[in-house]
Amino acid sequence: MKILVINCGSSSIKYKLYEFPKRKLITKGLIEKIGERNSSIQNHSQGIKELFSRLIKDKILKDINEIAAIGHRVVHGGETFKAPIVIDAQVIAKIKDCSSLAPLHNPANLEGILGCKEVLPKIRQVAVFDTAYHQTIPDYAYSYAIPGEYYKKYSVRKYGFHGTSHQFVAHKCAEVLNKPLNKLKIITCHLGNGCSVAAIDRGKVIDTSMGFTPLEGLIMGTRCGDIDVAAVFYIMEKERLTIQQMDEILNRRSGLLGVSGISNDIRTLNKEVKKNNKFAKLAIDMFLHRIKKYIGAYHLILDGADAICFTAGIGENNPAMINKLKKHIHKIAPKVKVLVVPTDEELMIASLTYGLLNNTSKSKKD
Repeated sequence: MKILVINCGSSSIKYKLYEFPKRKLITKGLIEKIGERNSSIQNHSQGIKELFSRLIKDKILKDINEIAAIGHRVVHGGETFKAPIVIDAQVIAKIKDCSSLAPLHNPANLEGILGCKEVLPKIRQVAVFDTAYHQTIPDYAYSYAIPGEYYKKYSVRKYGFHGTSHQFVAHKCAEVLNKPLNKLKIITCHLGNGCSVAAIDRGKVIDTSMGFTPLEGLIMGTRCGDIDVAAVFYIMEKERLTIQQMDEILNRRSGLLGVSGISNDIRTLNKEVKKNNKFAKLAIDMFLHRIKKYIGAYHLILDGADAICFTAGIGENNPAMINKLKKHIHKIAPKVKVLVVPTDEELMIASLTYGLLNNTSKSKKD
């Protein structure tokens, strides 16, 4: 069975094609600059058609109907979607409803789904949500200490993101340790341009660092992470900023970039530290401090973690940084396994798609 995984960003489409049940990667690719002035592809619908055209032109497939199913990454599923789901008209409508919670991502995700439906109207499509894996978080951990009416009226609560990455890494960690996932307490640290930590108790997430949006939690490439909201109001008043301007500052001009004044790329900052750049050093020190803070908190919440896993661009490619964190971890928890586990969100999406469709087929036969 050939399963295509599609990840539509605001101006790009990443894709991978797999053969299941072998879990073999056949090909992968990227269509970018969608909608930009000089681009030949002005929307995601055109991008999807280009994707299928490439698969035929590059002789990956003889016929696009060889694809048995398509798994889509969808960023926000709100409280509606707690697991992957086969896409139908109702699911499409609810993804659209969740677009107010992820205005930069869900519309693009939806365009990818509709584009595939246009080219292959009978294809089975599955939505896999970034937020779904975190739906096991208990109410006392996902609720904000604000008047309850805002949760009831607007669904303001912690949702968490990077769910497929945390799920993949947790399963891979169990494989590495040769223990059942339902017997392990794991802290997974997804450290890339976006960063999040999850506390996973026997396969179920009980807390995560990102919140109502991906802004909460760790310091990231350009996002500030945790901040006193009153400080935001203070800056807005002093600088006479609009909500949109403040949003731009917190999401795109803060984090490692904002502190260092140089770059959001940890590789660049590491080079600058060697040149005694104090702001680059401060940015990295703050970054590591926030990670340690969350790991410490989640270690306590889990009543002691069995393993702590680092993944994603920073987590997988900075051994000196991870070793530094490892030393700190082993000072308070010498028996905890500290692992670097490469993530593969697309493979996770493909696996969930395959599993869902297999189970659906079996239940129909039964």
